[in-house]
Formats: sequence, C-alpha cells, structure tokens
Amino acid sequence: MSILGKIFTWWDGATIGTHLFTARRGEHVGTDAQGNKYYRSKPRDGERERRWVIYDGANDASRVPAEWHGWLHGSFEDIPESFLPPPRIWEVDYTPNATGTAQAYRPQGALERGGKRARAVGDYEAWTPGD
Repeated sequence: MSILGKIFTWWDGATIGTHLFTARRGEHVGTDAQGNKYYRSKPRDGERERRWVIYDGANDASRVPAEWHGWLHGSFEDIPESFLPPPRIWEVDYTPNATGTAQAYRPQGALERGGKRARAVGDYEAWTPGD
C-alpha cells in the first residue's frame, strides 16, 4: 500500500498514526493463531492502560478470538495464552465472515442464483383486495 493509502485509510491495515503510537508507546504482549498482534500502552503516571490489536490482513473485528476479545476489553489482566483451557473436541477453526463476497451463502431463489424458487403451494393463499 502506498504512503498516501496508509495515511488516509483505516479499513485495510493500521494507519500511520497507529504505527507511530505503537512504536512510541506500545508494548507487544502477544500474537494469536491468525497473526494478529496485540499491544498495550507502556504505563505512565495517571493514565489508564490502553489495549489494541493490529490485524494481519483486513481490519475485521470478527477475526479477534474470544479470549483476546476479553483481554482487549479489560475483562481480565493476564495475557490469554497464559491460562487458556485445552481446546474442546467440538471447537472448529475460525472462518471469516463471507457476507458481501463470492463465498457468501445464497439460498435457492436468491437473485444471484437465478432468482428461481419452488412455487408456493399448500397452506399459502394469496390476498386480493376486497376480500
């Protein structure tokens, strides 16, 4: 991405301001399985600690795992990796939100699939004015 893109966009990676703040005041605390990096501000007198994430790829909040989401919002102080339970057998890997992409779910009858659906039969009765 060009330098102008970094200055004026926020939706495709961290901006210049975020990079400068991270370099000056940030302390790297961890990285999740998707490559997102988590930071907190170095302690200063009278200031509240700030926490943030720099995404590895597109800025999509659904890419933050639940344990890191809790840490970002101050639900607990320790880094999530230090006290995570073992993964459950029923847990599945992350899949990105596909809304608005070619991989989005399109049911039978959707315009993107030709707009044809099964005829309504059975208990459906069309309304007509004056009934």
